[in-house]
Formats: sequence, structure tokens, C-alpha cells
Amino acid sequence: MTATPNHTPQDTRHDAQHQERQQQGNTQHQEQSKVQGAEQDTAQNPARRPAPGAAVDYDIAICGAGPAGMALAALLAKRGVAPGRIVLVDAKTLEQASRDPRTLALSHGSRQILEQVGAWPLACTEIHQIHVSRRGQFGRSLIDRSEHHVPALGYVTRYGDIVTALGAVCQRAGIAALRPARVLGCVEQAGHVELRLAGDEPGADADGAGRPLRAAIVVQAEGGLFDEQESRSQRHDYQQTALIAEVRSSAPIPQRAYERFTEQGPLALLPQDGGYSLVWCARPDTARELLALDDAAFLAALGQAFGGRLGQFTHVTPRLGFPLGLNAGERGSARTVAVGNAAQTLHPVAGQGLNLGLRDVSVLARLLAQGATPAMLGQFNGLRRQDRALTVRLTDTMARVFANDSPLQALLGLSLAAIDVVGPARGLLAELMLYGRR
Repeated sequence: MTATPNHTPQDTRHDAQHQERQQQGNTQHQEQSKVQGAEQDTAQNPARRPAPGAAVDYDIAICGAGPAGMALAALLAKRGVAPGRIVLVDAKTLEQASRDPRTLALSHGSRQILEQVGAWPLACTEIHQIHVSRRGQFGRSLIDRSEHHVPALGYVTRYGDIVTALGAVCQRAGIAALRPARVLGCVEQAGHVELRLAGDEPGADADGAGRPLRAAIVVQAEGGLFDEQESRSQRHDYQQTALIAEVRSSAPIPQRAYERFTEQGPLALLPQDGGYSLVWCARPDTARELLALDDAAFLAALGQAFGGRLGQFTHVTPRLGFPLGLNAGERGSARTVAVGNAAQTLHPVAGQGLNLGLRDVSVLARLLAQGATPAMLGQFNGLRRQDRALTVRLTDTMARVFANDSPLQALLGLSLAAIDVVGPARGLLAELMLYGRR
């Protein structure tokens, strides 16, 4: 199942969705207020935040307070690291992040990680089945939760809901948050890393720079968009654009997700709020044409590409497009490490980006709880290498092999049929999507 690419904001809320989610929204607003109060306390209380220009020591500084960064902070506190020795740094306030409506797909394994820190349940739609097919070819595979003895194969939620829940957990634990604050530079010394921050803090320098922050370990948990990143050891431009929108159809099938491969890239529909979150990957020129269509013409094109399994597509929200690529590789030094999208930006096929990132932070938290040392970071890279490499290969292969119109596509259609018939093959695919390589 394809997930919305990371760091791609989209304003896709509907009035009907607002009514359905109003009660949960009231509760989340209360938690947001608590967390924002804690952030103000961090910024204003001299006992928690030393005077500007002074050196501040933390064991672990986490740059990026998105789902991966906050999950790491919460897991560290859960494992016994003193909350006062952890700091989150982010350019956005929690209030800004909590309004982000982009769609994310969480695996069952990711749910288990969020449960560990008390950030579950979330407002979400469960996925009970995943239907995988190839446009114009025989063969398909249907993965069902009943075969794997889990309550759901995955969960479709929103970025804002995740960060609201995790923000409340971090506030209750007493974890410091410096936001809004930007990292201007990073200098590694023998026994620590010094970050130079810029933000709205009083006493900032004339150029906007504030005080330095010193930490034994710095974790980079903010990745950005593919076309804005520095190249890593594995980099490939898929020459695809992901079109993001929310759609409704005349005959939806509850709790079933679709991954349909076309000659230009995968087309995914994730069940959400009675409709579907759409991620349609196409060549850049085709994507530009689709973005320029009016709603009626776009829905007709979507129906032609997807087929009639869900009846007719009847509604679409404003559409956005984002470039897709692979950019992965071990990134860090003796005292710095990258996790999640900062370590590997993947094609959204199979929805593995955030889930791989949460597996990163689960392992990293276990190690850093034993000591914030370079030795722990060395162990982390070794322990995560296999899962990262396998997930990169899986998503990269699916993105490249299925996205063409060669005669070999008929064989790929047969392979989907074989996966559906052969239980162990279907089980392996589901196991990787649920938990990654363990």
C-alpha cells in the first residue's frame, strides 16, 4: 500500500470528515493546549532553559519533532533516560504541526511501538485487506488480516493526529522542546556535539543566532523532500510525481486498501473517513496534465486507470504533486546519527517510509538507554542495516519493475497470481509490510 510521501502538506479536510472527527478533535485540542503550555514553560522558565548565550548540556538532542523524533524521545523516557537529559528541536510549533492534515499509513508493528509509549489509540481507519493488482494484466493478490492474526494490517491516519498524541506523551514525561528553533550549524567535538540554534528566543544575536546547545549525541530526524536533500550513497530519481488528493466513490468497500500498478507507477487508494486517500504516481509530464484537469475530467481519468471496483469516483479535493526518488545511506559520525526520512527517503509504494523510521527509533532508544555514547551508535548502524537494506530493495524494485509497459509485465501479472495462490509467499510479503525484517 502506498503512503503519502513524507513532508508533503495538503489541505484535504471535508465538512463531513470534520463532523465525524469533532469529538476526538475536542479531546486532542485539550492535549495540544497542555503541550503548548509545556513548550512555553520550556522557553520562559529559567530553571528549564538557561539564559541565551550559555552552553546547555543534554545527553540526547533530537533535531526534528515529527512522529519519528517524538517517538524516539518518548521511548527514551519510557526506558529510563531522565527526561531532563533529552531535548527536541523543531522549526515548527506543535500547534502548527498538529494542523497538518496529510495522510500517513501505519503498520501493525508501528501501532505496537506507539502503544508502548501511550500514544495509541489514534483517530484512524483500519485496513483489513490489501488488494494488489497490475493494470491490464491477469493476476492479483489479496492480503487479509485473518491470515495473520492481527486486528488490522494497517491504519490510515493523519500527521496532525500522530504528533498531537506524541506531543502529549512528551509533555507528560517532562521532555524539553525548543520550538520554533532552527539548527544553523553543527560542530562535533571530542566529547560532545555543539548545535547553533536560531529562533524566537530573547537575546538572539543580530544575525538571528541564539545560544549554542551541547549534547553528547545528536539525532537527525528531519529529512525534507527528495529534490531538496543532499545526495546519499544510494540515490535514484524515479522520474515520477506523486499526485495526492482525497476522493470518494459510489461503491466504497470498507477497510480495504488498493495498490494498483500501472505502466507509469503505482496507484494507491487508502480507506479514510468514508472515502479514500489517493496517491497516484505518474511520469512528470502526465502528472502535469492530470493536475491541470478540472475535477470531472480528473475523476474520469482516475476511473479509467483504476477500473470499476469501487463504482464511479464522485468527488476529489484539490490536488498536489511531489517528486519521487530514492535517497538512502548510513549518515552520521561518531556522535551523530540519522533516522527515518533523514536516513532513507523511499518511494511511497508499500507505505514503508514512516514505518521503517519508527523501527529505527525503537532500536535506537533501546541502545541509547544503555548509554549516550558513540559505541551505541555503532551498534545501531549494524543492527538496522539488514532491515533498512531489505526495505530499500523491496520498494525500489517494486517502483522500477512495475512502472513500465514492457512484455515482461505479463509475467509480473502471473507473479501476483502466484503470490495469491502460494500461502508462504503471501505471508512473507505481509510479514515485511507488518513488521519489517526482524
